[in-house]
Amino acid sequence: MTSTPHLTPLGLFETHEATLRQAVDACRSRAYWAAFPEMPSPRAYGETAAADGEAAFAAYRDKPFTLDQPGVTGTAGGERSPFGFDLGITYPVSDIDALLKAGKAAMPGWRKAGPNGRAGVCIEILKRLNARSFEIANAVMHTTGQAFMMAFQAGAPHAQDRGLEAVAYGWKAMTDQTPTARWEKPQGKNPPLVMDKRFEVVGRGVGLVIGCATFPTWNGYPGLFASLVTGNAVVVKPGPTAILPLAITVKIAREVLADCGLDPNLVTLAIGDTVAKDLALRPEVAVIDYTGSTGFGDWLEQNARQAQVYTEKAGVNTVVIDSTDDPKGMVRNLAFTLSLYSGQMCTTTQVIFVPKDGIQAGPERMSFDQVVAALAGGVDKFLSDPERAVEVLGAIQSDATLARIDEAAKLGTVVLPSRAITHPKFGQARIRTPLILTMDAADEGKYGHELFGPISIIVKTDSTADSLERAARLTRTKGALTTGLYSTDPQLIEQATDLFVEAGVALSVNLTGGVFVNQSAAYSDFHGTGANPAANAALCDLAFVANRFRVVQSRVPVLETAQ
Repeated sequence: MTSTPHLTPLGLFETHEATLRQAVDACRSRAYWAAFPEMPSPRAYGETAAADGEAAFAAYRDKPFTLDQPGVTGTAGGERSPFGFDLGITYPVSDIDALLKAGKAAMPGWRKAGPNGRAGVCIEILKRLNARSFEIANAVMHTTGQAFMMAFQAGAPHAQDRGLEAVAYGWKAMTDQTPTARWEKPQGKNPPLVMDKRFEVVGRGVGLVIGCATFPTWNGYPGLFASLVTGNAVVVKPGPTAILPLAITVKIAREVLADCGLDPNLVTLAIGDTVAKDLALRPEVAVIDYTGSTGFGDWLEQNARQAQVYTEKAGVNTVVIDSTDDPKGMVRNLAFTLSLYSGQMCTTTQVIFVPKDGIQAGPERMSFDQVVAALAGGVDKFLSDPERAVEVLGAIQSDATLARIDEAAKLGTVVLPSRAITHPKFGQARIRTPLILTMDAADEGKYGHELFGPISIIVKTDSTADSLERAARLTRTKGALTTGLYSTDPQLIEQATDLFVEAGVALSVNLTGGVFVNQSAAYSDFHGTGANPAANAALCDLAFVANRFRVVQSRVPVLETAQ
């Protein structure tokens, strides 16, 4: 990579300091704030941004991806869009020894940039990523299967805000103490003891970000930027089906580092035959961020002993329906929740608990069967227009998810079959509507584990108390990232809140409007808690960043004549 340095880390800190401080304030207040516009508007991104982004994506196809990094030994690729075509992109494969060695060698210069300088550089990377949001959105869409609007919002500005959130928390943690101090200890009649002390933030080593196939940027940016801002080099290992969004990210990060006269090998891409397990056990790797299956997440936590490991794994997200004064709003809200991205979100509701005697719905009483019919009918009606449906559902990301839909239909009573929809633009896209089943509460062996994809189960319980106990127990034993409650009883809501706080899961109550249980807002909503088996960390809090660095001090006596 060749670049003419013309920026400085501290200069970038001055440029972006107001944004950084706004982010810190938002994290403290938890009020709404966003640094990056979430709507793909020409006013925000420019009149030609959409066309330019689509053209940039098209230009990547059927070509080698240019990335100048150490130890290149060959190429690899093989991505296929869930919308029905091969991307045809090949990426450089680098020797992992070379990447780790180069990353370690780049760290001393990065350390000397200091907390302010590193924060400035990280925000500049995020700003440049934001300028290319349409390009990244197309890359996310055609590797994950997200429909374009979701790929734009979640894959670009929302992911960038999550990255900035990590930078804000990292900067706050690093600057919690002064970088220098003069220490004076009185000695009575004798002269005081005087020392000058320096406290320097030192990254722990190389960070490893193991990419997620369905949300490569949204789930990847928090760990990437948390490790980078706290002084670590980062190796990014995408999932083999979703390389392009993170490859673009790595390339932009390397360009910014080079423009600042810093070693671009602070951020590198690892693909090809490099096995994540082998990488994770390397002594140079000091921090690991992972989103994916429980099996591999548990393996990382148990075996990567040399590293600080942050994982987000599988869970069983639940909703408990007790009563509602807006049954139509409840059904509309849940229909969107169950349909969005075909349920391929770690926050999507899987199990809906409903008492066998039904619920109070405004002035009327709805039987269990009526609640089931309303939910199934709501989803079916919501997705009745194919052109609208495909923009909500997106496409199924993996063959395993397709197979899981068909297998899950055998588990219970099908009340809404999953059906295929033809995309008007991409005829080969694999698009499926949600499958909805009913089961009895005793069938926990069937519904009590993650069934990733557009699969939802309405479970008949003895009572609301039974529903709450089962939902909380599932959270404690299997994990969950979200749970929901519909109730008009203030006392029950308070009891349920305490119950789910103890279970360690985020609770949403009576969502009937434009906020959905599977959405998470940067700076305000904590994604995961680290308090149940679905994740051992939260995105983002101070605990997510503070153990990625160490503070090393030096001290020098101040001679009396120099005071």
